[in-house]
Amino acid sequence: MPTLLVRNATIVVTMDATRRELHGGGLFARDGIIEQVGPDATLPTTADRVLDATNQILLPGLVNCHHHLDQILTRNLPAGQNAELFDWLRAHYNIWARRTPEASRTATLVGLAELALSGCTTCFDHSYFFQNGCRVDDQIAAAAEIGMRFMAARGSMSLGQSQGGLPPDNCVENESAIMADCERVISRYHNPAHGAMLRIVLAPCSPFSVTDQLLRDSAKLARARGTRLHTHLCETIDEEHFTLARHGVRPIDYMRALDWVDDDVWFAHAVHVNDPEIALLARTGAGICHCPTSNMRLASGIAPLRKYIDAGVRTGLGVDGAASNDGSNLLAEARQAMLLARLKLAVAADPVRTWTSARDVLELATLGGAAVLGRNDIGALEPGRCADFFTLDLDKIGYAGALCDPVAAVIFCAPTAARHTYVHGHPVVTDFNVTTIDMTTVVQEHNRHAARLLT
Repeated sequence: MPTLLVRNATIVVTMDATRRELHGGGLFARDGIIEQVGPDATLPTTADRVLDATNQILLPGLVNCHHHLDQILTRNLPAGQNAELFDWLRAHYNIWARRTPEASRTATLVGLAELALSGCTTCFDHSYFFQNGCRVDDQIAAAAEIGMRFMAARGSMSLGQSQGGLPPDNCVENESAIMADCERVISRYHNPAHGAMLRIVLAPCSPFSVTDQLLRDSAKLARARGTRLHTHLCETIDEEHFTLARHGVRPIDYMRALDWVDDDVWFAHAVHVNDPEIALLARTGAGICHCPTSNMRLASGIAPLRKYIDAGVRTGLGVDGAASNDGSNLLAEARQAMLLARLKLAVAADPVRTWTSARDVLELATLGGAAVLGRNDIGALEPGRCADFFTLDLDKIGYAGALCDPVAAVIFCAPTAARHTYVHGHPVVTDFNVTTIDMTTVVQEHNRHAARLLT
């Protein structure tokens, strides 16, 4: 089995049980699983692959808990540049429905490459458009091409405008077909094993785009087959108005009535929640994916991140769709999460100021994300976990003058690109470049697909 030695790192951020930060050291892994983490003198001296991390900080791979990779085809769409969520969706729905499997492949490759260059090693993608022969298989194959650890949603929309939903009728699917394909995808792809590179999640899109029955059926199937559940929730006040008008309850109470508030579920956004709802999430073990940039871009609001942390709610970070963020940089998202939590202090005029620190958000981006995805095999550098990690070059201009605390500098300073990103012991980024695939060719093809969608 191939071995890997990383040595000479200036600092190793382990995120282990005691949150050790080792000054001078590295790790040793075999067949993609870490066997040792410690000072250089304690590690083997040779391996099949040796990575010299001199003048670099070594960190666990970041975990992205919510993305829509296909939306990279419509970044910066003029009709959606100055719109809140519902109008933004209306501007995009019919364009997304026209995408092809080939366009989906390049969008997935571009997004995953961008994530890898920011230190991300695991991505959950929430795909819910399946017209023109597109299938979740398209994203799965692309993730394998580039070598990223992937959690793929078989998402869905079934509640069209004629039934009182938001999406046009031509953008939704028949529920029997949805459930049959969910069965197919789980049977073909889902891997619950330790260190799995691919797992499947069932993810009806939102309360305003699916029916009660689809939510119930998805939960029943997921629990019978051992997969997790995901949806958007409490993202905007418009969504809250929708569930109150249609169901007579707030979004979290609506989901609870459908058996969707439990420890195998996580929600994207969760901006508009009250204290009793936060306590319910903490008590049940339901997870939250905080997407600060998207929430700002769409004027959705500021999620109560500090309250989630203090209440013990499982919380991770996500870049969200690249058409509501226009980027896929998870390190930038961690910085944004810290800054927005601090702004929330001023907006709330809280007399007791609990500062959200750089280390707080680094933990959310690693261990927190792993917990949200239900994984104990990623998110930290310790024996038994996967050799998923990245390094940042501390000699870069962006860190000049900030090395009195390099760990905090990773968040406080403007994000720099990962020098190296490894997934399961294999390099995806080497010396600031994606090396598993020719991204120049992919970007050119991707731009052609994007242009066709807009004509």
